[in-house]
Amino acid sequence: MKAVRPKRRLVDLSIYLENDVLSDPPPLAPKITYQKHAETVAEFMRMLPGSKVEDYPDGEAAAAEWVTLTTHSGTHLDAPWHFHSTQDAKNGGSKPSITIDQVPLEWCMQPAVKLDFRHFADGYVATAADVEAELKRIDWELQPLDIVVVNTRAGSRYGHTDYLQSGCGMGYEATMYLLERGVRLTGTDAWSWDAPFVYTAQRLVETGDASLIWEGHKAGRDIGYCHLEKLHNLEVLPSHGFSIACFPHKIRAASAGWTRAVAIFEE
Repeated sequence: MKAVRPKRRLVDLSIYLENDVLSDPPPLAPKITYQKHAETVAEFMRMLPGSKVEDYPDGEAAAAEWVTLTTHSGTHLDAPWHFHSTQDAKNGGSKPSITIDQVPLEWCMQPAVKLDFRHFADGYVATAADVEAELKRIDWELQPLDIVVVNTRAGSRYGHTDYLQSGCGMGYEATMYLLERGVRLTGTDAWSWDAPFVYTAQRLVETGDASLIWEGHKAGRDIGYCHLEKLHNLEVLPSHGFSIACFPHKIRAASAGWTRAVAIFEE
């Protein structure tokens, strides 16, 4: 008897690593140097002593690339270690934060829900009430380990010069609302889970309130969690009815890892 496999549709939620699109502040931007097939023949000859140029068909060895980047370049998963040296102060007691190679794999492939916050202004800091209202609108009750992604206006600005300053951020209360209900992995299509720095800096000057600095990230001090940054294509997703897979690259003791985040629909 022939097995019947369920139909599966995949949606790529990741941006490119590329030279010509501003996805990070210039000092942090990735740099890719491309080597064409003929340009690596000399390298092959050093690795294969005795070989000659004419031994390589059409004078070609292998195409390759050299990439200079940080672990936070492109679509990536941040580990609790990125946010602070300790985690879980309100979840059993403060302990050393886990690094990206220690993130439980089960966090990285789970049913997902999308919060549509595209109507919020750039720099707005979403609250717990905003999250609760959106969950009510889409008729979704959070379950432990649900992956929650936030669709902001930044998604529509990727590839434009204002991308880094676009989109709302998730505040401490909004983040804790998710974490207290068992969510351990979140994501955004903006450059950062928090509001763009230009807006936080302005509020800091106006109020003198240091708790505004990276408040969504710093929620990890109280309950450890991960989040994806620089997601893409969130606008094509429904509010729920899909899963997300986002396994990070296994970098020893690192604060983040690159990931090819994918939405999975079983049809």
